[in-house]
Amino acid sequence: MTITTVRIASILLGGCLAASVFSGPVFAVGDNDSTTPTCKKGEIYDQKTKKCVKQQGANVSDENRTDYAYSLAKAGRYEEALAMLDTVKDQNSAEVLNYRGYATRKLGRTDEGISYYLQSVKMDPQYAKVREYLGEAYVIKGRLDLAREQLNTIKAICGTSCEEYKDLSAVILDPSKI
Repeated sequence: MTITTVRIASILLGGCLAASVFSGPVFAVGDNDSTTPTCKKGEIYDQKTKKCVKQQGANVSDENRTDYAYSLAKAGRYEEALAMLDTVKDQNSAEVLNYRGYATRKLGRTDEGISYYLQSVKMDPQYAKVREYLGEAYVIKGRLDLAREQLNTIKAICGTSCEEYKDLSAVILDPSKI
């Protein structure tokens, strides 16, 4: 074998190894309980089979689709998250409205996000996660008074040691953490 042949073989082997590492499901980065992996575009993670499947014709539940949309949003894939939420049959669940608010807020449409959060709050006033995100949206709008109201509500729901309270409290103290 010549040196050139060895170099080419090394490059090909390295490329194959890199491709195998990056072709599997990617786990969403972020806080909270987003443990559903994200798949490449056009696929959805099926919790039942524990693998990525083609989105078209996938026989997965609304809950699975909602969880997957949240994972996409936490991974910064906001438009895909909104498209996934569009496939959920029950559009009026607190989680769907919350995650729709999260994705739209992250796309810079804060007022639209707030409207979704408020709809979610009406459906489930004890849903601490929506209270956290609503508070973050108020911080973005410069309404720290309203953000603190959400923080107090979260405190009543789950205390000061729950993740939602800690996260919103940190954002109120330092808005750059949003």
